[in-house]
This record gives sequence, C-alpha cells and structure tokens, in this order.
Amino acid sequence: MTDFLEQKKQEIQARMDELRPAVEEYERLDAALRALSGVNTSGSRTTSRRSGGSAGGTGRRGRPPGSGSRAAQALEVVKSRPGITIPEMAQEMGIQQNYLYRVLPGLEQDGKVRKEGRGWYPV
Repeated sequence: MTDFLEQKKQEIQARMDELRPAVEEYERLDAALRALSGVNTSGSRTTSRRSGGSAGGTGRRGRPPGSGSRAAQALEVVKSRPGITIPEMAQEMGIQQNYLYRVLPGLEQDGKVRKEGRGWYPV
C-alpha cells in the first residue's frame, strides 16, 4: 500500500511540474489582459473601476486587486524602501513585474501608496 501511495504522489507531482509553465503563462496573459482592459483607444487610461458582486455581473472573478498576500508584501517593501520602482520591487520579491503593475494601482486607489514618477511611496 505504501508503494502505491508513493507512486501516486510521484505521478501527481510530475503532472503538476508538467502543468506549472501553462499556469504561469495563464497568469501572465491574464495580467496583460487586465492591464489592456484599462486602456482605451484614445490613449488615455480609464479612471473608473468595476465593482464585483453586482447583480448584473461584470465577468470578473477572484479577489479585488491589492487584497492578497502579495499586495501586503508589496506594501511592506514600499514602506521599507520609499521611492522603489516596480522592476526593483519585483526583483526584491522574486516575482514578475506584470503582477505588480496590476496590484500597486489597487493599493494606490485604497490610499495605501502613492506614485511619484516611477517610484512608489507609502501614504
């Protein structure tokens, strides 16, 4: 029985390792799509944000940007290094920059950080 369980664990881990690049690509594409959704064709950014949970539904799923543990981690990095840029922050956190381009505006809208030039500062 132990051999069977160990074999199944190894099979599951192998499959997870096989799927990991596809999941990471999905997350990058999702972030890019969300970033592009905030850009209108005239070249200026839209300022309205959709709210989740409305009766009509917006098609958005998941938690709001800036509400996860990565957002909390990003906020701590901004507090420890005021003026840090997104590329510097991504390198320090060991994550992709595109995720931070989605999370930090949510933190800014919540009044937790502000952007000056390319740098981010705690409020």
